[in-house]
Amino acid sequence: MPDWIKQSTESWTVGVLLFERFSMHCLANTIEPLRAANGLLGRSAYRWEVLTLDGQPVTSSSGFTITPERRLSRAPGGDMLVLLPSYGARAYATPDCNRALRAAARRFSTLVGLDMGSWLLAEAGLLDGYDATIHFEEMEAFSETFPEVHAHRRRWVRDRNLWSAGGAMTAYELIVGWLAETHGTAMSLEIAAMFMHSDADAPRIEIPGQSDRYVAAALAEMEANIEEPLGIGQLARAAGCPQRELEKRFTHALGASPRAVYLRLRLGFARRLLGEGRVSIAEVALRSGYADSSAFARAFRREFGLSPRQFRP
Repeated sequence: MPDWIKQSTESWTVGVLLFERFSMHCLANTIEPLRAANGLLGRSAYRWEVLTLDGQPVTSSSGFTITPERRLSRAPGGDMLVLLPSYGARAYATPDCNRALRAAARRFSTLVGLDMGSWLLAEAGLLDGYDATIHFEEMEAFSETFPEVHAHRRRWVRDRNLWSAGGAMTAYELIVGWLAETHGTAMSLEIAAMFMHSDADAPRIEIPGQSDRYVAAALAEMEANIEEPLGIGQLARAAGCPQRELEKRFTHALGASPRAVYLRLRLGFARRLLGEGRVSIAEVALRSGYADSSAFARAFRREFGLSPRQFRP
């Protein structure tokens, strides 16, 4: 595991509560970052199980059928319960669902409403006095129906142990932000690189209080120039920010200098190429911006504790 990802011996258990016509996109954006985190950590730090209210299979809005491990009432609990109701959420807000969610709130440390999940949490009375968001198309109806909830038109909201996000992409941002808080910003950068996640028009660092468009622009330039690295001055000009100011912003947002972050991105890219085993170590070095294979090997060992040859499968 890279030394810039915070090490921990903790494990987390996540329940994923699905409803009919749930969004596969939202489900993937919730689970895949956890799967990627396990790979980066080198262990199963995150475990998840699929749940439904009655233990019966459910079908996504795109026609895929998922069979749950168990019904919600039989789940022992854990660190997080994620609700994915998507379309038709109002119909699921029955007295039985409300009771099941209130009981689950006593067993799971954090409840997360994705897409229309906030509607179900609000119907169960769990969001009274909390900040929350929902899919923007439902914001007006949500605010009028649940005046006790402090509704905000935001991509995602975290208020104590009740979190919410309005859709599939915002679910990704919420989960990756949680991983970054737990394991360091490096985790979010590694996962973003894996998924080729890049938003030219939105902040790249999706961590509360750390969104910075200059840092985002510089990161985009770094990722676009792995094989032929740019100088920090060039990055600053591309980002429209003085170099000294950019360095301050990187330290504030990421806890590292632009040079250190750039190096980590390049070596992370190299590690992925080595893991694929398709090209030679010399080629990996070149694609990662190293004309000298020996210099590449030294940098790789410093970062990951293994030589490129030892790392290859």
